[in-house]
Amino acid sequence: MSTAITAYVGLGSNLEQPRRQIERAVVRLDLLADCRVQAVSSLYRNPALQAPGVPAQPDFINAVAALDTRLGPLALLDALLGIEAAQQRRRDGVRWGPRTLDLDLLLYGQMQVEEPRLQVPHPELARRPFVVHPLLEIAPGVRLPGAGALADAAAALGVDALERVGAVAGFEHRSLQEPA
Repeated sequence: MSTAITAYVGLGSNLEQPRRQIERAVVRLDLLADCRVQAVSSLYRNPALQAPGVPAQPDFINAVAALDTRLGPLALLDALLGIEAAQQRRRDGVRWGPRTLDLDLLLYGQMQVEEPRLQVPHPELARRPFVVHPLLEIAPGVRLPGAGALADAAAALGVDALERVGAVAGFEHRSLQEPA
């Protein structure tokens, strides 16, 4: 692929210094071949899911990064999984359990991807305030392929449980629509 595509990656952590885990992941995203981080949202604290079968766990720290990439969607997914592994992500079969790092490919341009390993847009994107609001912060005009304006999804979600807790150290916070 020769033309860069803007992809959006959700970042989350609730183990082993979550803020530091997110900061390291953003640096690693920026160092990926054929990728460049263009914007990073603020960091948000979000309570962990409380549901039957889900272990009690600390709150998550979440953010969203905009990434210009020449990698295809599956190659980018593999790169994201590599970053998770480098940061000691354990996949032990516990869904929604605690983790050092979770990287989700939320959007890949306006492409819709239906693969056994990957669905884009991320199937839960519009239902997750901890993804929608940070994404809206850095890309207020983005549209969800097949679903409309992100701002409409944000208006339908509450933000009561979200708490902005700072910025990702070393990365300028700005909207993709602001002048550089």
